[in-house]
Amino acid sequence: MYKFPHVPLLFESSRTGRYTAILPGSDVPEVPLDSLIPGEHLAGSAPPLPELGELDVVRHYTNLSTRNMSIDSNFYPLGSCTMKYNPRRNERLAGMTGFSSIHPYQDESTLQGLLQILFELQEHLAEIAGLDAVSLQPAAGAQGELAALMVAAAYFRDKGMARTKVLVPDSAHGTNPASANLVGFEAVTIKSNSKGFVDLDDFKAKLDDQAAVFMITNPNTVGLFDPQVGTIAELLHERGALLYLDGANMNAILGAVRPGDMGVDLMHYNPHKTFSGPHGGGGPGAGPIAVREHLAPYLPAPMVARDGDRYRLDHDRPKSIGRVRAFFGNTGVLFRAYCYIRSQGPDGLKAVSEHAVLNANYLMSLVRHVYPVPYGDRCMHEFVASARGLAREKGIRAMDVGKGLIDRNYHAPTVYFPLIVPEALMIEPTETESRETLEDFARVLLEIAEGDPASLHEAPHTTPISRPDEVAAARTPILRWTPPAPAAADGQALQGRPVPAGR
Repeated sequence: MYKFPHVPLLFESSRTGRYTAILPGSDVPEVPLDSLIPGEHLAGSAPPLPELGELDVVRHYTNLSTRNMSIDSNFYPLGSCTMKYNPRRNERLAGMTGFSSIHPYQDESTLQGLLQILFELQEHLAEIAGLDAVSLQPAAGAQGELAALMVAAAYFRDKGMARTKVLVPDSAHGTNPASANLVGFEAVTIKSNSKGFVDLDDFKAKLDDQAAVFMITNPNTVGLFDPQVGTIAELLHERGALLYLDGANMNAILGAVRPGDMGVDLMHYNPHKTFSGPHGGGGPGAGPIAVREHLAPYLPAPMVARDGDRYRLDHDRPKSIGRVRAFFGNTGVLFRAYCYIRSQGPDGLKAVSEHAVLNANYLMSLVRHVYPVPYGDRCMHEFVASARGLAREKGIRAMDVGKGLIDRNYHAPTVYFPLIVPEALMIEPTETESRETLEDFARVLLEIAEGDPASLHEAPHTTPISRPDEVAAARTPILRWTPPAPAAADGQALQGRPVPAGR
């Protein structure tokens, strides 16, 4: 198998006296730096920057770019994260100068085009959700969860209702209980039943007058639509509690089911997962939240309003939880979502979900005889298979399958989540993948199951790093390069070296 060669750091490639450009001398009188900046704010010496030619820099970054596994180069069956392909036209439109060069401090009178787009996006998202009002401010799905629970907390405070608990299924995304705790609620776990749905008996036993919100993901993380959601909503509303939808899996139900119609009171979207936009790498993202009318006064401010044919930012919202994001939110991501919705139209959005569900079920049918799926004969846009049998019979665990896929140019699926499936492999093919891609991926999964366990335990074999200590990497990351000792650096150590003048 081919293994990528080591790409040295720019510091390691540095050679004294090598440069890319020579800047011309100053054509204005020079002024001593310490006459402009107080001495205590000046460094004692120039930083030890690497010295490189242009070709060195170009090759370094080009070589790094080839290490990137992305949806543009590889199939990315990452369950629960909907790594869908996003049309390039949306990138082009979002990059138009008239949009991308807007300054957030411009007068509203010069932002009418942007505000119209954001206002119409609010309307579209409200219609798709079947809810009444939308805030575009949150910067990501997790922040949308947080903001929505802050809205719920503000609502209960305003009504003088003491609510301390948020109910969360054991199949929920980990951000759900985290968001509840950040807002000051106690997160109470609700068990799943043998079919992968909410255990209604456990739900009823824990639903009391202290419950504020039940956070449900539907379709849930085992890829099933919980048909009990209407009953759950009725039970919550009888107690004065709210039903929240984690909108992570909206890609499966667009145009087919509206959350508001099944009793949801508030929800968040992940536009990059459901509509269009970049995904991963820390953002930028967006996490719009949609709510029923009685919760609208508490939404983050400002919101985009329309007065006749003019648009404005509405800051006059006395019950609002306030601003949760700078300015209007991440408008670039929101603009891509707007383009996606407008270009697909109602029928196109429904087709997106139908194809996502079809692809997931087809792929599941090709592999479930080797990778059993404990919950459900059919799935929505994702399914959760189990490598438990392989682990028991051959010693091939879910992690080994994921690492083996990397050697075969596939991104690994989500593994070991949700916790209710042992040796879980959560697989989501998305609507944009072809039949040939699905069949080849299934073939590779089956090939791995027949492979040499000892070799799989050492996989991946083709990557620069095979199996790092992930816990140590997360808890004690090494983020700063340390130069080698001078004796071992062959005269190339850069520590303390001044930057050559004029470069």
